[in-house]
Amino acid sequence: MDTAAATAAGAGPGAPGTATGIPPGQPTAPPDAPRDGQPAARGPRRLAAWGAPRLDPWWTAVLLFAAYATLSLLRHLTMGTASWDLGIFEQAVRGYAHLGAPIVDLKGPGTNILGDHFSPVLILLAPLYRLLPSPMTLLTAQAALFALSSVPVTRTAARYLGRARGLAIGVAYGLSWGVQKAVDFDFHEIAFAMPLLAFALEAVVRGRWTAAVCWAAPLVLVKEDLGVTAAAIGMVVLVRARRAVPLAVALVGFGLTATAVTLGVIIPGFNGTGSYDYWTKLGGDGAAGPGIGVGTALHTLLWVLLPTTGLLALRSPLLLAAVPTLGWRFVSHEPHYWGIDWHYNAVLMPVVLLALVDALDRAGRSPRPWLRGLAGQLPAACLAAALALTTTLPLSRLTESETYRIPPEAAAAERLLATVPDGASVEADIRPLSRLVSRTRVFWIGDTRGIAPDYIAVQLADGRTLDQVRTEAEQRHPHTGYAVSGTAADFVVLRRTSGP
Repeated sequence: MDTAAATAAGAGPGAPGTATGIPPGQPTAPPDAPRDGQPAARGPRRLAAWGAPRLDPWWTAVLLFAAYATLSLLRHLTMGTASWDLGIFEQAVRGYAHLGAPIVDLKGPGTNILGDHFSPVLILLAPLYRLLPSPMTLLTAQAALFALSSVPVTRTAARYLGRARGLAIGVAYGLSWGVQKAVDFDFHEIAFAMPLLAFALEAVVRGRWTAAVCWAAPLVLVKEDLGVTAAAIGMVVLVRARRAVPLAVALVGFGLTATAVTLGVIIPGFNGTGSYDYWTKLGGDGAAGPGIGVGTALHTLLWVLLPTTGLLALRSPLLLAAVPTLGWRFVSHEPHYWGIDWHYNAVLMPVVLLALVDALDRAGRSPRPWLRGLAGQLPAACLAAALALTTTLPLSRLTESETYRIPPEAAAAERLLATVPDGASVEADIRPLSRLVSRTRVFWIGDTRGIAPDYIAVQLADGRTLDQVRTEAEQRHPHTGYAVSGTAADFVVLRRTSGP
């Protein structure tokens, strides 16, 4: 039978009865069925699925989380806490976790933190902290929130610039100096602002105005100044939409009103003085700090825009969302607000990187060849800049073996501080306090306001002796006696022996 006849008879390639066909009465096998007794190649397909482009943002976030959490937790375990902020926020979360007010004795006995900064968003950490009462819970949560903020940045970049350039932008964001410095500086409430800002501005870029407003509105619960940032995002929506979007107009009014009510009513209501303590840091209510001026502001602006975006972000209206944060900082006479250290620049990083994505998308469609060429090369350049800067930034410590070694002095200090009984009142300075907040009532050294603590835990500094530390303690607390309970490395714990 020739080919034509076989076809007419219903035979042909793969038909029953042919040399290459299936025996009569047997079901036809699917194309990917195993042959010759070999198992199906499911492993490679599953592996390929895990590497799908849509998962790139999430894999980036997982790797960043691992890096951020490792750095933060190792710094804590090696007694490298840099300030009292970790203890302050832990006391606030501990109050929420026990269904009480966020009382922060480190700011003064009985101080409600809502009278200092308005950050009720911290209540979201209460259930987790109730299960795992430790400063490491806060540090891990912060690492997760920072890493989560990379998802919308990477996803938006890949959507408009392609997979490779999207990954480059996402990694450049995760390694940006502003994020790294925040990760390395204890815990701060702005960790919640990072994903909110990133998701809100992703929605703006994609023209999803309702989503943008919904992501931006909760910023008023993160910190008192971020209501103005939420209003700025509403303005960005209006600029991009080129029409009056009712929800965006509402967001502008809501953000400004929330800020006014918070600063004028809520914070003064919880503050013992009936005011907002940080007004004195703004305008001319104090002497300007060293190095403050136009040159310092320009230096900070260049750091914010040049290594991260090559200044191209200036072509995007999304950059308006950075104006409120930069504005209140440069109006202040506090030198720390002006510089590039600590956590103050972290909230600017999602803004400038997504502004860069928006600008690159526009530049890639420009009729000018040089601008299209720049758009093609800039993502790689930003990634290279982030990698180069990382060699001098906190994440570079992850490449050093010494980072992973817990010094014997730190272990000895841990054992010493563990001798302080649960529920005791303790006066402490920076290094010991983060070990004690989860199980004792901790006051800042010199600010117990008449309360004679059961214990005093300090780190010896400036050549002070044990006798000097004990004498200073009894001077701060007249009619109270203290004795050395124990020492380890340069730490000392005093125990109250007499007094009220």
